[in-house]
Amino acid sequence: MDESQLYSVDEAVARILTGVRRLPAEQVTLLNALGRALAEDVLAPVSLPPFANSSMDGYAVRAADIAAASQEAPARLKVVMDIPAGTAPDRPIKAGQAARIMTGAPMPEGADAVVPVEQTDQSWRGSGSDPMSDQVAIVSPVRSGDYVRQVGDDMAAGQVVLQAGTIVRAQELGVLAGIGCGQVNVVRQPRVAIVSTGDELVDVDDPLTPGKIRDVNSYTLHGLVLAYGGIPIRIPTARDTLEDVRRRFDEALAHQPDLIVSSAGVSVGAYDVVRAVLDELGKIDFWRVNLRPGKPLAYGNLRGVPFFGLPGNPVSAMVTYDVFVRPVLLRLTGRPDALPTVQAVMGESLLSDGRRSYLRVKMTNENGTFIAHTTGTQSSSALLSMVQADGLLIIPEGITEVTAGQSFAVRLLHTIE
Repeated sequence: MDESQLYSVDEAVARILTGVRRLPAEQVTLLNALGRALAEDVLAPVSLPPFANSSMDGYAVRAADIAAASQEAPARLKVVMDIPAGTAPDRPIKAGQAARIMTGAPMPEGADAVVPVEQTDQSWRGSGSDPMSDQVAIVSPVRSGDYVRQVGDDMAAGQVVLQAGTIVRAQELGVLAGIGCGQVNVVRQPRVAIVSTGDELVDVDDPLTPGKIRDVNSYTLHGLVLAYGGIPIRIPTARDTLEDVRRRFDEALAHQPDLIVSSAGVSVGAYDVVRAVLDELGKIDFWRVNLRPGKPLAYGNLRGVPFFGLPGNPVSAMVTYDVFVRPVLLRLTGRPDALPTVQAVMGESLLSDGRRSYLRVKMTNENGTFIAHTTGTQSSSALLSMVQADGLLIIPEGITEVTAGQSFAVRLLHTIE
């Protein structure tokens, strides 16, 4: 690409996504599937429930036998068996008979309904360990099917119960356990190597000395990779020498990543050492993208591994990650984007510079309409503004004046009411 050309955000994203395909599947145990994306549809091999069972503690009956039951004239039935949960009935229910049954226990042949114990003259609860009376008086009728969970009420054998791309939560673990799925095919997590560059950077536990700042980007990028289903691999900071930059990128490649993301060293005026090493190790395009914050961007590959070079300012790094890297991780993992874009009305007037701008905004919901206000300074080094922001309000290219009351898209950064 021509480095003097200014590319639109949409064109840059489209070029980046060309050729990006979902990673292959891997099989994990059920307890290791939490938070992973399913690689294929899951079909139920069995119906749930697998047998008709009682949804209440009570008595399994033939509904026709108690159709006229009332407080004044109870229907009296002979109790012929006790059916605790986890056992199977050993005989059918005939006319005039009932079986004491616990919640979840199988329905006996011949019975088509359950009478809750509260609608009888009995007072036992729970396990049924109380002595069983050989008679029960039922004071209220039930219809056929009442208080019975039928075979397949929850899911039927052969039914698609979970779709490919579904992120496995606790609920999905329950479904998979219920159908006996102890091994799960999930999309392999992309391994993402993270490299910060710059002589000015020190790590989080190091003291600040004149001219030094802490390495923020490798930590925020670590969190963003985790948030979108990747495995982050933090590489020690690369100093501004050919030898050290080369060493750190070689170290990143040694981890066999699916993606490499670096920050700093891609802007105009940056030391040539980063660019020299990137050109040596791969094919890199340096782009000028029409957005704010984060105009400079490098993209290409290092020895065949896709590479992103993001700006060094922390907010610029986070915003360009969200705009350019996030879509790649979503496609690699086959995941849906959990955070939508919504429309919001601007609550204040402001000026823009004509680039597509991503403003950090706080949101309020007023009678069903989202109202957006900026978090204050939009400096690309203002870390706290990203903490305060509910989303990134997107001002399209070409707009230089925004007036209160105009509606814009907002890319949410977290769920909001």
